[in-house]
Amino acid sequence: MVSVLMTAYNRELFIGEAIESVLASTYTNFELIIVDDCSVDNTVSIAKHFQEKDSRIKLIVNKTNLGDYPNRNKAATYAKGKYLKYLDSDDTIYPHSLDIMVNAMENNPDIVLGLSHFKAQESLNVFPARLSPEEIYLHHFLKGGLLFAGPGGTIIRTDYFNTTGGFSGKRYVSDTELWLKTSQKLPVLILQPALVCWRRHEGQEFTIGHTNESYVRLNYELNKAFLETTDCPLKEYDRLVAIRNYKNRFARKIIKKITLAKFAQARNMKKYSGIGTNDILMSFVPINKIKRLLSKSFTNSWFQPK
Repeated sequence: MVSVLMTAYNRELFIGEAIESVLASTYTNFELIIVDDCSVDNTVSIAKHFQEKDSRIKLIVNKTNLGDYPNRNKAATYAKGKYLKYLDSDDTIYPHSLDIMVNAMENNPDIVLGLSHFKAQESLNVFPARLSPEEIYLHHFLKGGLLFAGPGGTIIRTDYFNTTGGFSGKRYVSDTELWLKTSQKLPVLILQPALVCWRRHEGQEFTIGHTNESYVRLNYELNKAFLETTDCPLKEYDRLVAIRNYKNRFARKIIKKITLAKFAQARNMKKYSGIGTNDILMSFVPINKIKRLLSKSFTNSWFQPK
């Protein structure tokens, strides 16, 4: 029913625990596909040890290093399940999680993507919740970044994933890109929060991307592009509020860099984002006040200062 996809590169410290967490699932109709991306430590030997004990585990070792998202796409090509459930080799899944995810999707056969955010969202307390494209964009851009769940926080129907061509390959943000693209036109199922235990450590892509600022830049550009496209499912008023709110949040990141005396990073962020002095001043205005001002027909040129 579900293919659990685990990509790995030099994860000898964590992969054993990750595999054990999958095998401890109360839901048992799964296969676990592990695709190693040319590790130079003991990752492969650890995975082989588990493969010898459980026939549901299939281990593939790449001949050349593909990188993060290309390797995720390759893992999906081996899947036989109706659903794909990514679990990174440095994370763990709770025993009840596959049960919840698969049953929720089976009870909503028209849904192609189910999502479990890493933290509770104040406005969502009944699960699973079906959100329309407009609802999920409003929630993502105005209430808490709902689509920043990573591959591990989602379950996706295999036929749909294959139809889309999988992840584009953009480093750090290909998962968010696919979730934004999907929710532009299709409803999404929101599941209980924190169905996966995410681990933070120095060697992971997420940490590397934040350290060198690449994640921040690519994520800003990606979300801005989806708000500005003609396919954005938001009403014009809500779209403009979301744009202003997103600029405000980024402007506050620039202010934080300045307060930490990281002036070069702040200048770089201002340059690639187009955030100007007026934008920084606007970031101090509460979003509710901005909504009231916009509703009184302030011009878009004022609303989106350069």
